[in-house]
Amino acid sequence: MPPLSHAVILTGDRPTGPLHLGHYVGSLRNRVALQHSHDQYLLIADMQALTDNAGDPGKVRRNVIEVALDYLAIGIDPACSTICLQSALPALAELTLLYLNFVSVARLERNPTIREEIATRGFGRDIPAGFLCYPASQAADITAFKAELVPVGADQAPIIEQTNELVRRLNRQIGHPLLPEARALIPPIGRLPGVDGKAKMSKSQDNAIPLSASDADIAAAVQRMFTDPGHVRATDPGRVEGNVVFTYLDAFDPDPDAVAALKAHYRRGGLGDAALKERLVAILQTTISPIRERRATLAKDPDFVVDVLRAGTARARGRTERTRREVTTGLGLFDLHSPASSA
Repeated sequence: MPPLSHAVILTGDRPTGPLHLGHYVGSLRNRVALQHSHDQYLLIADMQALTDNAGDPGKVRRNVIEVALDYLAIGIDPACSTICLQSALPALAELTLLYLNFVSVARLERNPTIREEIATRGFGRDIPAGFLCYPASQAADITAFKAELVPVGADQAPIIEQTNELVRRLNRQIGHPLLPEARALIPPIGRLPGVDGKAKMSKSQDNAIPLSASDADIAAAVQRMFTDPGHVRATDPGRVEGNVVFTYLDAFDPDPDAVAALKAHYRRGGLGDAALKERLVAILQTTISPIRERRATLAKDPDFVVDVLRAGTARARGRTERTRREVTTGLGLFDLHSPASSA
């Protein structure tokens, strides 16, 4: 892979199930668009997936290839983007453990992303330690690649903020700016609601449309979508704000002027929910169909997918190990691999 002069990107996903339209809007589209102009690394975060799936590691293992298939199917080119596996990069675990000495439990608990996820999963005080330490683990991922851009959904922005706090503290301790601060790259619609309208789209909440969904599954999901409960008849004026169908049209309709006209029509009355949903079904089917077809073709050659993952992980291992060595040396820790180390 030829070196690029542009910013380094690090992003990724936990392999807990198939990727869905929420991932697509929140990050995947940005990854495809940026891969030809940036040095991009895509991390399949299987160790982080265990933070709330330790009772079913087989689920995590099975979904590693599924996520890699989704990446390739949406248009990620392994000649431009490095796809790698977290558990095969030991420097990430070492940096995570190191970083936990530079952040307090109270700060981890205050992270809005973690607070929300704890509430969603109903952990109460029975929080897996790995889950609570998630921000430190993500900071290790980001800094190990010296990433400057992180394409994420809006809900992940607090993780980037906490990463940069750690970066500033480590750089002060080291005495020079070894690690760059990262910038969250959030799309205009940074968080796509689930089809039920009650939360973000999530595999665990059963309110997601996977990128492998059939045309029938897409139609059924759109029919479940929340609109405006006060819009009983087509002639009634309707509310656009909070209307999930319009949120999806904003995210996926290629004709924003047409969507603006539909919103005006809906607000004054005379436009039924059925017509809106019919339009959305057609748009989502057009979006997902080529992804689904490419995925089915790639799935016939699992050895190719494994080879892509193996080659990408080998490239990533060298980069992350160099950073680990620079951080530990900068902090003054003993390094057996350095001839300059002394007791």
